Amino acid sequence: MKRHNLLSTSIKCALITAAATASNSVLAQDEQATKIERVEVTGSRILREGAIAPAPVTVISGEQLINTGAVNIGEALNNLPALGNTYSMANSGRFIGTAGLNILDLRNMGTDRTLVLVNGKRHVSSSAGSQAVDTNTIPSVWVERVEIITGGASAVYGADAVTGVVNFILKDNIEGMDFSVTRGFADLNSYNNEKATFSYGSNFDNARGNAAFAIEYSGQDSLNALDHPWTSTSFANLRNQAQTEANKDSADFPDKILTPNAGYYAINNAGVYALEDGYTNSFNPDSSARDLYIGNNVDGLSCANCDFFNLGQFEEIQPEFERYNVNFKVNYDVTDDLNVYFDAKYVNSQGESIGQPAFFFFDSDNSIKIDNPYLDPAIKARMQEEGVDSIMVNRMMSDLGRRVENNTRETTRFVTGLKGAVFEDWELDTSLVYGQTDLERENGANMILANYFNALDAVEDTDGNIVCRSAAAQADGCVPVNIMGFGAPSQQAIDYINTVSVGTSTIKQTVVSGSLANGAIFELPAGYVGVAFGAEYRKEESETKEPDNAEGTFFNALGEDKGSFNVREVFFEATMPILTDLPLIQDLVLDTAVRHADYSTIGEATSWKLGLDWTVNDELRVRVTQSEALRAPNISEVFGAASQTFYNVDDPCRAENLGDLSNAATRSANCAALGVASDFNSDYDSASLDGLSSGNRDVKGEESTSTTVGIVYQPMFLENAVLTIDYWEIDLKDAIDTIEAQDILDRCVDSTTGIDNQYCNLITRNASGEISLIQNSVLNVAGQKASGVDFELGYDFDALEGSFKTRLVGTYLIERKDYPFQDDPSSYIEYAGTTGEAKWQTNLSVSYAMDNFYSTVETRFISEVDLYTNVELASNPNPSNQMSYGKYFITDMTVGYSFDNGLGVKVGVDNLFNRKLPYGTRGTGAGSASYDNIGRFGYINLSYSL
Repeated sequence: MKRHNLLSTSIKCALITAAATASNSVLAQDEQATKIERVEVTGSRILREGAIAPAPVTVISGEQLINTGAVNIGEALNNLPALGNTYSMANSGRFIGTAGLNILDLRNMGTDRTLVLVNGKRHVSSSAGSQAVDTNTIPSVWVERVEIITGGASAVYGADAVTGVVNFILKDNIEGMDFSVTRGFADLNSYNNEKATFSYGSNFDNARGNAAFAIEYSGQDSLNALDHPWTSTSFANLRNQAQTEANKDSADFPDKILTPNAGYYAINNAGVYALEDGYTNSFNPDSSARDLYIGNNVDGLSCANCDFFNLGQFEEIQPEFERYNVNFKVNYDVTDDLNVYFDAKYVNSQGESIGQPAFFFFDSDNSIKIDNPYLDPAIKARMQEEGVDSIMVNRMMSDLGRRVENNTRETTRFVTGLKGAVFEDWELDTSLVYGQTDLERENGANMILANYFNALDAVEDTDGNIVCRSAAAQADGCVPVNIMGFGAPSQQAIDYINTVSVGTSTIKQTVVSGSLANGAIFELPAGYVGVAFGAEYRKEESETKEPDNAEGTFFNALGEDKGSFNVREVFFEATMPILTDLPLIQDLVLDTAVRHADYSTIGEATSWKLGLDWTVNDELRVRVTQSEALRAPNISEVFGAASQTFYNVDDPCRAENLGDLSNAATRSANCAALGVASDFNSDYDSASLDGLSSGNRDVKGEESTSTTVGIVYQPMFLENAVLTIDYWEIDLKDAIDTIEAQDILDRCVDSTTGIDNQYCNLITRNASGEISLIQNSVLNVAGQKASGVDFELGYDFDALEGSFKTRLVGTYLIERKDYPFQDDPSSYIEYAGTTGEAKWQTNLSVSYAMDNFYSTVETRFISEVDLYTNVELASNPNPSNQMSYGKYFITDMTVGYSFDNGLGVKVGVDNLFNRKLPYGTRGTGAGSASYDNIGRFGYINLSYSL
């Protein structure tokens, strides 16, 4: 329902798009206008004349989002320069429980700092312990547009909007039927996907009401790295054999050479063991000995053009994924001015992550004793010759099954509310939101370690049968296993060794809110003052239950998180015209907002925003925003239970590490105080060390300051053209983060005040001085700073008997600093210009339409990026021959025709020119997922509207 307000005086208004930036913006002037539509725009609750955004907003239409071969809208959004590829289909399986998630990350400053809204309202999370929204839960068929705002959003929408807001605006009234099916196929591999949508809506009761429902299905196949020619090659960084002591710091003689057809030789699927000739011994399928060829390009345990092991066989560059989405909505005008509405949804998404199997790499427990009856006689004889009573086997347990994680998420959400005009010119919006996500995480091929080691220790009984050595294990059903040779384990042994572990999570969100807004509460000499105010109550709950049978397995022992918090908030916003009709000041408007919150976890917090909107003349507009926000910690950051993890560190108390320092007096004294002997030099830290990671009940909120300064230019000499340029800066203090394990160790022993410090309290050493446990929890120790320039150029024109729409969206990243310890501003990691955070990123779109025909060409550009940060290069200026990924262009194209009878046909090709991945990557990392790892991908879409 829309309501038009009458203004008693004539006004002059620049009518542009919601962002004042979209390419189809037009300048509409009407000196005599007395009837102006007021609409709400992202970044403000105050209804504005036209849609003049008070802060920089990037707008993407719903049609643009689905104009791609990707089957979910999150993939399309991740291609925007302002958004990082932290969670995409290509890399979502990097962590436990995240397979299939598509979570947005504005400015690459963390998903917890990006607030995702649907129609300006919060949405339940899809990731336990956080407030991260999975975009797969949003119905793409009903998306009208997506608005992305940076700066000042926390004061309007809530404290999570540290880096900005992504607001999905859904269509209001749905009339008629829309049906579409899409099927896509890759050119170079077996990957394919499909999508089907159905939507139907109708007015009722003389158009006072509207009801609609929509059903969506989408799915995609998994794609293994070895099944794609771009990703099947195994690479390894091998020592540069041409480097000498004299040239070791020269860029012409880097330390390592990224070498194709290379990898580990000291581990494989059959098993590798060492005798006098080193780790060059493996097994044939019949358990007999097989020599490994390691060639002449060897670096430690890796080699090239040899019998190396390709770990790519365990990497899925695209996961298997399915999604079912059912939506219903109804609204009804209970009076001429008030509309009641109700929305409901159910989403079922299933993501599969297939990872490495259980493995043993230099684990002495994984040894074959000389009396093992599966041992080949020739190998046994050689062991006897060399006086060896056991062999340690490095092995990927692939024939026991790759570890598979199936994540099934069910999301339900209900929204009801009342909105419309009250008290003449006031706009009311009250709502109740309830959402719940239920996650079931099934981990298959999970090795029970006790069963495995019992099965591995096989002997021959008095009757000549091969059995487990332990009588107690025999009584519990132990089945002996032979691991010497790929395929050697029997199915009975596999069934005894493996189990399936199932964990569950439940996430709940309840939001009650109400607001009143008036865009013209009273008139000043320069114009009308607008205000909005309201209150909101929100409760977030999350509980994770881990399976009892996960303890003692190859799977990490995770803590059972359970926690909740509530927050009560009040907010106020005002827009006030200060000056008008002066030289160089056509209009000058002050925007301000403040939001006060009371959290059950951290207490009170206040966010505020001040902005100036200066219209210089009909062509030029300047906008400035300064804001401050406080983000409260999420549930896992406060209530997260201790979970098992592993750290790769160097013990700073080892004698050889002490010897690397120019002045080791402080560290030596502290190591001695910890009970570590001065000659301690155990190499135990060459293997990963046990750790625990948890939340922190005492963690506080993090504070951020944001600044934006920009212009909007619409030249009179070029009709339908608009240029926006906005500088933005975000400074984050008291950032909630964990400390690197190595930093914990170093700060413990480098403290000038001794070992009575918070870092030493996190470390446990055994009687011999070795570290047995490192504990880690989130703390307010870090800081971040990011700044850049967003720019957008749009120009629409008629030519070639049709109409063109052009749009260039880009970001120049000036800095993206991460301060591990904010109390030391001289020490930071600069991510600007590194993988996933290119200095320059642009998207160029050119669309053409003539009658029923339409076509679009889009090209995305990523500038050259460094593979090493400033910190890494400071310690080693020439680590590799590959120091960067070069410039990257990728082009997509669609062509379609809409018939008069409602039938539509569209054909598209993503990565039209088959642009390859950068050399040596598979495109599955947090940064490298910026690059397409599928290749040329064609699809066809058939639609019908009635």
